[in-house]
Amino acid sequence: MQSSVPSLSRTHSPWTIVAQAAAALAAGMGIGRFVYTPILPLMHTQAGLSSDLGASLATANFVGYLAGALIGIAVPAVVRSAAALRGSLAVLVVTLALMPVTRDGTGWGLLRLVAGAASALIFVIAVSTMLSRLRAHAHHLVGWAFGGVGAGIALSGLLVVAVQAASTWQAAWWICAALAALLAAVAWPLTSQPAPRGSEAAAQTERPRTHRWFLALFASYTFEGIGYIIAGTFLVAAIQQGASGWLGSGAWIVVGLAAFPSCALWTRLARRWSRPALLLTSLTIQAIGIALPALLGGATPALVSAVLFGATFMGVSTIALSIGAHLQVPRAVALLTAGYSTGQVLGPLLAAPLLSHGYHQALLLGSAMVVVAAVAAAAVCVRFPHHLAPVTSPT
Repeated sequence: MQSSVPSLSRTHSPWTIVAQAAAALAAGMGIGRFVYTPILPLMHTQAGLSSDLGASLATANFVGYLAGALIGIAVPAVVRSAAALRGSLAVLVVTLALMPVTRDGTGWGLLRLVAGAASALIFVIAVSTMLSRLRAHAHHLVGWAFGGVGAGIALSGLLVVAVQAASTWQAAWWICAALAALLAAVAWPLTSQPAPRGSEAAAQTERPRTHRWFLALFASYTFEGIGYIIAGTFLVAAIQQGASGWLGSGAWIVVGLAAFPSCALWTRLARRWSRPALLLTSLTIQAIGIALPALLGGATPALVSAVLFGATFMGVSTIALSIGAHLQVPRAVALLTAGYSTGQVLGPLLAAPLLSHGYHQALLLGSAMVVVAAVAAAAVCVRFPHHLAPVTSPT
């Protein structure tokens, strides 16, 4: 009996939960969603992928992500299902491994569609589980778990750079699929625990009227979805257009390295500063970062852009979801996620007509969308009700 105690303790260690959730997010988001960005230039040059088809594949992935998010909203039991998490991880790895098997645009589109749905379910389940199990621990642990997205971006970006120098686009997909499988094995034991009874009912009593702030937040987060996904999809290809071969993929690695600690940093800043003001600040920084490679050539603007984008895109999500939970609008986070996902579907479609002369105009459009998001965030700041109630976790 005594021998089982240490094992139980390790299972419930908060850092074990952080590691498992971070691995799930690294696989589902850092690789499953974002590895397409550094591989895109390779597919252009080696597989004959056109700019229009590249944008269509990105859109297919985002439609799948929206569908997966809606499944998580419509079927609450899925969010608490370890089987659904494991199944989604397995499906994601398979879709990554099958990308090099075909050169058919329809086949690629279906694979990216399914991968998007799997990524969304992994994100929803892993984040929900992590937040419920870390509720009694320091909140910066949540930030480090979200940092798994940045770690996945950096690791997969490094692999693509290595493959780019010595092999083909097919090898890039297969190696990243193997990395996703390894991360899935780390995340496999992650399981949820039942929510405390009565917590939902307590949240429903005497709810203040906060809809005007929420509408501004919803608009801000939706436009952020448009702007961020344009940059997240085309940033590497845009940098690659006017720089040496290593810089584009190298910049994507920098994005991941900057994203890794960013959520923990923004979480700590939120203990001392207004969250709406931090949202406005992060969006303004992001808009500048997205526009830099389109306005200035060379290595320095490219790398500065990568740092600014990486340091803000996950931080914006962390802050926005926290504000939505604080406002206590029913199903706030579900609504925000739907708006954000819709923005991600629209982003590549809006950018596609601008791609005939390269990617710089698309980046300027993305920056403009984030500026609109910042304007809406400024409206959230106006007489924001900071002391409504104790802040609830963004689930």
